[in-house]
Order: sequence, then structure tokens, then C-alpha cells
Amino acid sequence: MQEFVREGRLFRVVSFAASHRQLLVRSDATLIDGTDTRVEVYFGHVELMLLKPIYEKGLRIRRATETEFAELRERHELAEGDASYTWMIDPAGSSFVVSGAPSWREATRTFEDPSLFDISQPWPPDFPVESGTVG
Repeated sequence: MQEFVREGRLFRVVSFAASHRQLLVRSDATLIDGTDTRVEVYFGHVELMLLKPIYEKGLRIRRATETEFAELRERHELAEGDASYTWMIDPAGSSFVVSGAPSWREATRTFEDPSLFDISQPWPPDFPVESGTVG
């Protein structure tokens, strides 16, 4: 999948483990945005990120264009090799993550259920889930 797009959903940063360089962004099902599934996006091997805590209008995760990367490289002193690992994450292109390829999972879950990326849970789970990788 070249892009991951989920518009019209409220996403929030729910976890960043600095020691493991892992970022998790989640959208829970809400009546406000008329959704009935949870969507989680996992970024591993995070090197650098510029994020907002909440994305009210959804996410659009895609690899940075050459022009975007050139600007980010200059502004944040990124290495040339980071171009393949730089992900724009919101529709406006104002947030980005330098990391391994993002993975996503979507399933019907309650707010109290564990993360879809909880490694203590069996995979694949015993409930229907969609999943994929960006890039």
C-alpha cells in the first residue's frame, strides 16, 4: 500500500516508547465521527518526529516527496539515506516521522480492549482484523 488514508476520524498519539523507539497512533470508534472500528498505526525504529497530539480530521500517511524531503533534510539535518524512511502523516503535510515502514491494523474493539499491537495478545487474533504496511 503506497498510502494509508483514514479521513474524518479523530486520531491521537497514544504511546511513544523512547527506549524502544516505538510510536503508536490510534483512532477509537466514536459516535461523533460515526465510526465503529479502532484503527492503530505503529511506527518502529523512530529516529525523528514532528507531531501534533491530536489529528481531528484523520490521517494520510505516505512517503515524503523529493521536494518535501529536501526541505525537511535542510531544516532538520536529516541524512540523505533517510528519504526512504520519511513519512508525512497528516493531510496538510505538516507532521512527519522518520522511521521504518508504518504498519496499521483495524478492527471492531471497545475502548477498554488492549492495543491491536499488544505483543502479549495472540496474532492473528480470534476476531476479524484488517492490517497492512505503508510503503
